Amino acid sequence: MTDPELLAKRLALIETCVSQLRILARPDAIAHDIREQRFVEHTLQIAIQAALDVASHVVSDHRLGEPRTNRELFDLLARDAWIPETLAESLRKMVGFRNVLVHGYDDVDLAVVQDVIANRLGDLVAFVATVRARVT
Repeated sequence: MTDPELLAKRLALIETCVSQLRILARPDAIAHDIREQRFVEHTLQIAIQAALDVASHVVSDHRLGEPRTNRELFDLLARDAWIPETLAESLRKMVGFRNVLVHGYDDVDLAVVQDVIANRLGDLVAFVATVRARVT
């Protein structure tokens, strides 16, 4: 059984992070302002992690399969028509970006950070809306 309160909190957290990024982020400053860079990276990390938490909860509660990786959570959601494949593809890329931020697998490419802020925040909002429509 999906815990609606838990999902509501995590979905709201994604919305809060996106809102903060849209209002407060200065993507053009991240190359020379370490505080700005850390704010943007950390806020993105929180939002993406919340999306992973939601995906994991839905996949588990609806018995959609056993993902081997975090990226596969979004494959399972797309396979069961919880989210469109195009959104799943974008979210899988965000998971890879989150892995770079969290685990330091590679240097963070600031151009990618700027692109996410400029062009990909809507994908997180779309994820929230899509999941919320299914659980309410």
